[in-house]
Amino acid sequence: MDIRLLTEVEKQSIGERQPLPDRYLRLSDDEMDERLLAAKRTLGERLVILGHHYQRDEVIKFADFTGDSLKLARAAAARGAAEFIVFCGVHFMAESADILRAPHQKVLLPDLAAGCSMADMAAEDQLEVCWRELRALGVDVDRIVPVTYINSSAAIKAFVGEHGGVVCTSTNAAAVMSWAFERGERLLMLPDQHLGRNTGYRLGIPLDRMAVWDPHEIDGGLTAADAQNARLLLWKGHCSVHTRFTVQQIQAFRKKHPEGKVIAHPECTFDVVQAADLAGSTEFIIDTLRKSPAGSVWAVATEIHLVNRLMRELAPDRTIVTLDPFGCLCSTMFRVSPNHLLWVLDGLVEGTLHNQIIVPDETKRWAKLALDRMLEIR
Repeated sequence: MDIRLLTEVEKQSIGERQPLPDRYLRLSDDEMDERLLAAKRTLGERLVILGHHYQRDEVIKFADFTGDSLKLARAAAARGAAEFIVFCGVHFMAESADILRAPHQKVLLPDLAAGCSMADMAAEDQLEVCWRELRALGVDVDRIVPVTYINSSAAIKAFVGEHGGVVCTSTNAAAVMSWAFERGERLLMLPDQHLGRNTGYRLGIPLDRMAVWDPHEIDGGLTAADAQNARLLLWKGHCSVHTRFTVQQIQAFRKKHPEGKVIAHPECTFDVVQAADLAGSTEFIIDTLRKSPAGSVWAVATEIHLVNRLMRELAPDRTIVTLDPFGCLCSTMFRVSPNHLLWVLDGLVEGTLHNQIIVPDETKRWAKLALDRMLEIR
């Protein structure tokens, strides 16, 4: 992961990180559960807890809504009665919830250290440089529609919104990119090159009309001819979890289970997605496995907590394994612990806000435009 300084927008939205008090570190599991349930009862309808699918089990069992980024973004926008939105996910998700919230609502993230390495691979200043360099390469930037994966900072979403672009998730990437191609002659997709490449190929864009923009290279590492030829410009970013899956793992699974099927997340590399039987978002993966015939065998290429949850839910009628025999853990998502969740809820009961996420108004205005465009696309 590239190490960089936080932008001013990120500093403002993150706030000051407070250490978890020692008294929250020595609780038994039973005491933790009892106190979390008591805090939820006390707060009642003033509270909604959102939990991403990749959260650990001891956290997600307290969520009022579980889902992928799109489902939780919609839940955050629709849950108007709640005064407090506690997002058990990572920082960009809590930022998105703050952008979409009602004026009376406040968004809290249990642990401010829960970030996303992919989101960190695209910074606002890098995107501004990209725009200038593309123009210098002879590309008409007024005819580029920027599309950012929801796994990006509020500042990136704001830039995209201000330049006529839109946010997408892995669930709606194809619909969003189709919408964008109706409005421009080429797209800039960031920060995940693999979601962009897999989705673009699915939409019929040949690989030789795609080019990778490296923000750490002059002119993105492209020639003028490369940039002008590309219908789809892919930012050089990736998910550290999903790029661990390999074609060799698929081959090993098929050798052991000739009748088995492989289902992969579209953040996996192009070769893995092409070698898999099916590919789609976490919601697609869940829905496909739940509807699969009894006795079927599946290898799943996504984060280990979701795979283990499906394994337990659907056993013994189906055999479900992770494609990576060592399991792929999202370490930043794992930072959100029941200890941090209890600390935040106790604070709300006592009238204290811990780890509130506040996106600056000007950033919020443009970022909300990009998110609203996404939410209107079906």
